[in-house]
Amino acid sequence: MALLTGIFWFILACMSRPFIPLHLQPESDIPLYAQLRDQMRALVHSGELLPGDRIPASRELANQLQIHRTTVATAYAELESEGLVQGFVGRGTYISESSAPREFTPPPREAGGVLRWEALFADERAGDGLSRLVPEVPEGTIAFISARPSEEFFPVDDVRTCANAVLKREGREILQLGASDGYGPLKQVLLEMLRAEGIAAHERQLLITDGCQQSLDLLAKAFLRPGDAVLVENPAYPGALSILSAARVRCLPAAVETNRSRQNYAGLDMRAVEAVLEQNRVKMILVTPDFQNPTGTTLPVSERQKLLELAMRHKVPIVEDHIYARLRLRGNPLSSLKAMDRNGIVIQIDSFSKVAFPGLRVGWCIGPERVIERLRLLKQSSDLHTDQLAQATLAEFVKRGMLEKHMKRMIRVYARRLEVFEKAVAKYLPRGVEWTRPDGGMSVWVTLPPGLDAGELLIHARERGVLFVPGRYFYFEHPQTNTLRLGFAGLEERDIVQGLAKLGSVIDTEMRKKQKGGRRAMVEHPQEARSRVALI
Repeated sequence: MALLTGIFWFILACMSRPFIPLHLQPESDIPLYAQLRDQMRALVHSGELLPGDRIPASRELANQLQIHRTTVATAYAELESEGLVQGFVGRGTYISESSAPREFTPPPREAGGVLRWEALFADERAGDGLSRLVPEVPEGTIAFISARPSEEFFPVDDVRTCANAVLKREGREILQLGASDGYGPLKQVLLEMLRAEGIAAHERQLLITDGCQQSLDLLAKAFLRPGDAVLVENPAYPGALSILSAARVRCLPAAVETNRSRQNYAGLDMRAVEAVLEQNRVKMILVTPDFQNPTGTTLPVSERQKLLELAMRHKVPIVEDHIYARLRLRGNPLSSLKAMDRNGIVIQIDSFSKVAFPGLRVGWCIGPERVIERLRLLKQSSDLHTDQLAQATLAEFVKRGMLEKHMKRMIRVYARRLEVFEKAVAKYLPRGVEWTRPDGGMSVWVTLPPGLDAGELLIHARERGVLFVPGRYFYFEHPQTNTLRLGFAGLEERDIVQGLAKLGSVIDTEMRKKQKGGRRAMVEHPQEARSRVALI
């Protein structure tokens, strides 16, 4: 009822501007800010909101819809980052003149007229979460945005040697169509690698894919129907969230603990996992036990065992994203969930994308034979098979010992960069800022003091030539706007130090502004300020 009242007053207030039909659903699993963002985006794409139209200020719209102002501000910030809206100090927020996609520009008229393509798209919610993680980087900017290998160390000559060798030996065969489950010699070297890691599998339990992203997509198609429930880490990898969103499933959050006695061994909150499994009929659990993206946390062995026990008790399969596990930079490796699994409930997905070359798009999925056969059929209908030249080249690269050599080199490089990163963080980030301490992977999760917004901070950091990814892009529920991810693997050591020095200065400036604002409010409105502090 309160929501309907808010919409009613919103309509009255908008009589002097274009009518904006917004219908937020508080009971939905989709966060309110995401609902507002998606509905506004759809109105722009459909032409109901036109370039130059003024939209309500965040405080005004929040009051009218009876939601928190931060919810509206977050939605507006994402729309502005997409170029759909533009704010002007003292004038308000408007639909950007460049907001209409190119398709809206009428092409030369053909027989039958011009189609409005946007009106024909089947799913307006097509995720753009991944594009936010790889924005354009201006010249001279220090970008902590990537969680991918450092291309400066790619052994291009070795890869060329391997490609030439397989083309010379079996070029006609590998340039022909191949098996949907993968190139045989690559499957054999992968099975040997898996056996060394404690996973005894045979060929029919292994499927070669176009990386972890395709593995997740195939698993969603194989297992999930609209409305099914999936237990997911929160925050999580946006690529996985995009796939689950497209599958129209319910994502049930389990928080990722990032500050358990300031130790890196944190990870998935097992109490939350147990509660979700007891209260819901969950179809699948998706988890990254090693160096989780974005937090960098690692789940202890004892809690891995508990997760396996809970999943077995509730008869729920686990999908283990193992993509960062081989990038352990210090300490001893932990057994994977798949290696610990004694009941056949774990499906492990992995890829060469983090340990070698993401551009070749080669990964794999290991699981029960029935599952792999189902995924093989789905892959066959999707792309027939993964690129055979890429598979053959990587198989040769592994057999010649080049992958092991390359990984040893990169682990030394990344370990040194992490060491430099941690020293610079401790030196330059102000007191009150917290961060995870991963033993591997490619990124560190930073938590700012309450009241600071990483999205606003990014605006000021960009002016100083520093980029990062605000944490809200990794949440699908209850976004923590005072968080951010910093990738260290792709930056040279001097850039890491310079970038963190600049970022620390920006954070310190914003913290001082907040402190001054708080003191000013205490002087001007002491009773109101004390009440607000009490509520916090």
